[in-house]
Amino acid sequence: MNLQTMVTDNITELLVKIIEFTHNRQKILTQNINYMHRAGFVPMDLAVDEFSELLNTAIKEHICNHRLVLCDTQNIKFEADGGLELKVIVDQSAFELLEDNQDEYVEQQISKLLENAINQRVAAELLRERQETGPLFE
Repeated sequence: MNLQTMVTDNITELLVKIIEFTHNRQKILTQNINYMHRAGFVPMDLAVDEFSELLNTAIKEHICNHRLVLCDTQNIKFEADGGLELKVIVDQSAFELLEDNQDEYVEQQISKLLENAINQRVAAELLRERQETGPLFE
C-alpha cells in the first residue's frame, strides 16, 4: 500500500512517517535475530532517538504555526516525493551484548521489536481513525 497517497494534512503526514519508519525498523530488528549466528555479523538499527527528536520538533512547529517542518538529519532524509531515506547504523550496545550474552541479546532485540510494533500499531490506528472521522487535532 502506498501510504503517501493517504496524506491529507500535517498530522496525517507525521503518522505516515511513523508507520514508514517503524516498518523499516521492524525489518532491521528481525534481521538482527535471524543473522546473529553468521560470522562477522554486526547488529544494526535506525536512529530512533534522532527520529523522535525530529518528530517532537515538527509537532511543536505544527502547534505554534500550523505548518509541518521536517528537517533532514544525519541519518534521516525527507525526499521530495514524501518518502523517507533512512540510514541504517551500527547498534554498538547490541553488538557488545551479542558478544557477551546471546540470550540477553535476543531478549533485547525482541523487546525492541515489541516496542516498535506498539508504536506502529498506535500510529496506524490513529491514521485509520483520522481517515474515517477526519482530523483529530487542529
